[in-house]
Amino acid sequence: MTAAFPADSSRVIRVTLIGLLAFSVLQVCWWLVDQTHFAEGTTHQVRALYTADLTAARRMEALGVAPDQIAATFPHIAREANGGLVITPSASEDLEASRRSHIKRYTWESGFFLVVLAACIGVLWRGLREEREVRRQQDNFLALVSHQFKTPLASLRLSAETFVKRQPPPDYARELSQRMIDDVVRLESMVTKILDSARLERGRVEFRKQRVDLASAAGQIVTRLAEHSHQHGVVIESTIPPGMTIAADPIAVDTVLRNLLENALAATSGEGGRITVSARNDDDEIEVIVDDTGVGFDPHDARRLFDKFHRLDTGDRQSNGGTGLGLFIVDRIMHFENGRATAFSAGPGKGATFSVIWPAAQTTP
Repeated sequence: MTAAFPADSSRVIRVTLIGLLAFSVLQVCWWLVDQTHFAEGTTHQVRALYTADLTAARRMEALGVAPDQIAATFPHIAREANGGLVITPSASEDLEASRRSHIKRYTWESGFFLVVLAACIGVLWRGLREEREVRRQQDNFLALVSHQFKTPLASLRLSAETFVKRQPPPDYARELSQRMIDDVVRLESMVTKILDSARLERGRVEFRKQRVDLASAAGQIVTRLAEHSHQHGVVIESTIPPGMTIAADPIAVDTVLRNLLENALAATSGEGGRITVSARNDDDEIEVIVDDTGVGFDPHDARRLFDKFHRLDTGDRQSNGGTGLGLFIVDRIMHFENGRATAFSAGPGKGATFSVIWPAAQTTP
């Protein structure tokens, strides 16, 4: 029987490695201090030996030993101009230079190892923090998706049971049928986003660039969302002029615009809400802009909106009840399409502007 590792075994391993690296940092610091003390102690001992040699040389001189023999015995002893014996300055300088060289060498070596160990600890610590954040987002995502799957499933079950247990009047039957269709569309949308995000994250996509008319693509999506937006008191309009074309995959364009508009609709639901889709040509690029009068966001959160599972929290209500995958899908598609996606808001409650930039389709001479 094979024993399975616990789910957080990698985290335990990384924490253990951080502990070992921290211990190694302390060991290197102790090693540096010990080598400094060793160099200081060795220098002190050699100075003491030099002093003892000087004393011995003076005794030999007092006993009448020839100066040449004293110089041969103690090469680091010299005679001053007044005839006295002293330790040569070069010997003292060499000893001091040796001490400084020893300390400098071990300081540089210790510094190098400390930098490497600190970098390793930093990488592991950052990995732990990112893993914790991903787990938190995944837990929130699973809880959210579970709730959002249960709601349409429960509605479908109730509608089906109504058909089975009794024959509803025609008007009510049509209402139930439409509700069932809406629930199925909602489920399909969530499943599509989950699958799309998985494929895009792994790079398992293939885009075929064609000439895509933006006015037509945006108009189709606005038409599909018209009934839903009307139910939520939101007006959606497209002001993209006909004939503005981009070089992109038609499915990718549809996915990007649909996700942007659905995101704007979720953030703008309420009487008086308005969403406007426009476009402008800038040299070899075309920028598509989606403006809404919704809940907005803190300008510092602009880049984070495109992170996987990220959803805005505007205090007592969330800006949307989605999965946190729509804008992530937009950002990934624009990456593969050699374009880019941006977001801007003046602040909470002040609406938002999302834009995507594609290469313009080359005109045929």
